[in-house]
Amino acid sequence: MSRRVRLRFAPSPTGPLHIGGVRTALYSYLYAKQKGGDFLLRIEDTDQTRFVPGAEEYIIESLNWCGIKIDEGVSIGGVHAPYRQSERKELGIYKKYAEQLIESGHAYYAFDTAEELDTARKTAESQGASFSYNAQSRGQLRNSLSLPDSEVKALLSTNNFVIRLKVNANEEIHLNDLIRGDVRFNSNIVDDKVLLKSDGMPTYHLAHIVDDYLMEITHAVRGEEWLPSAPAHVLIYQYLGWTDLMPRYAHLPLLLKPDGNGKLSKRDGDRLGFPVFPLEWKDPSTGEISSGYRERGYEPEAFVNMLALLGWNPGTEQEIMNMSELIEKFSFEHVHKAGAKFNPEKTLWFNTQYVHHMDNDVLGKKLKKQVIAALNTEEDDVRLQNDYLFAAAALIKPRVHFTYELFNTASYLFEAPIAYDKQVIEKRWKPELLSFFTQLGADFDALQEFTAVNADAQFKATAANAGIKPGDVLQLLRVMLSGQGSGVDLFGMIALLGKTEVMARIKKALTTF
Repeated sequence: MSRRVRLRFAPSPTGPLHIGGVRTALYSYLYAKQKGGDFLLRIEDTDQTRFVPGAEEYIIESLNWCGIKIDEGVSIGGVHAPYRQSERKELGIYKKYAEQLIESGHAYYAFDTAEELDTARKTAESQGASFSYNAQSRGQLRNSLSLPDSEVKALLSTNNFVIRLKVNANEEIHLNDLIRGDVRFNSNIVDDKVLLKSDGMPTYHLAHIVDDYLMEITHAVRGEEWLPSAPAHVLIYQYLGWTDLMPRYAHLPLLLKPDGNGKLSKRDGDRLGFPVFPLEWKDPSTGEISSGYRERGYEPEAFVNMLALLGWNPGTEQEIMNMSELIEKFSFEHVHKAGAKFNPEKTLWFNTQYVHHMDNDVLGKKLKKQVIAALNTEEDDVRLQNDYLFAAAALIKPRVHFTYELFNTASYLFEAPIAYDKQVIEKRWKPELLSFFTQLGADFDALQEFTAVNADAQFKATAANAGIKPGDVLQLLRVMLSGQGSGVDLFGMIALLGKTEVMARIKKALTTF
């Protein structure tokens, strides 16, 4: 009988969510939705010393902004609640399974102090070796496998111990990874990982396995930095008798710096001027503010589209894909094994594409708010009518990267210029052109239908009658109407402004030049 597909995103609340973490959540979500399954959010807060207030709320808000919808988890509950590991620890869930491993001979108690482990580490280093708590070293350390039963019993009464996984020497361990295929490890490179700490809190190694099993997780997506720990996780599933229910793991490649040299970090973003977090984050201890893509004006759909293609492609040349298309096309087979270089320019390109393809009515509504804020105008202003706004948005959007740039990019569509581009005037204006523009104004006034096509044709006809090349006076006409030497489509602007406004602006400019 096939199992319902269930994937989870299980971050630690230790600070803002890096875009690499968002990508992990995204891939998990895409696969779950493609298979008609569930996407869960679980908070892995086993390391309470690193807990940061507000981090959990930040994670939830980030996923919501990205359109990654949670089916079950900390924010909405579910049949497997609670979804915070600290709360699950209080129920004794992890201790039960750690003790089961003790009873089956696959785990043991260790009583070594931090000082003793540090001494063992330094001794190994002095001999040119690295220290590992494993089958070779455990006999010389203080644990329930090396100490007499009477001493073990006495030490257990102090409650000052950890539980470690017992890894046998020289065994071959297999992992069938969704991205990397069959990966093989020798157990000699696997240390006896701590499963339960002295305070009773589980480590990631035990907690995520127990939770994935109890929450019926079928696939687990995580970064490649966890690949060295994977053989221990395979053994834990095996020792608990859950091998047939072990999730299919997918270890994602790293997100790399723009130059490809190393993992992408916050410092890289600070140095090169781009965010590495989806939302703005204010550190509660230092007050330091880190920028986010949302606050920089990026569209969430563009951000998600960009992130999906960092390490994956659909097998075609298609780049622009909405969430539904990403769900349809996603596959782990097309996730690259090598790290993916982050490209800030490409990220901007994605946002630009999304803005350029936005419906004019959507942009028009955003533009309306900007006009009201900038000009302190009233709702009944003729420039705020939908027809005008939507047409203005259509003219402006090819020239912007972000929606917040709409009004500032072409404010002249809403207010006449009060200054004119001096460089253009000095280069192009000649007193003898006064008669041409005076005639152009009269010819425009005579047009019955004041459309972009008609205005363009009339401009060329007036220039031909005057023996003037249109290119010699085109930029001057633009400056008269907008004050700027470049901008939106000129004759589209003329049609939008209307005959009365165009005539008024030409007349005013001629008295100024």
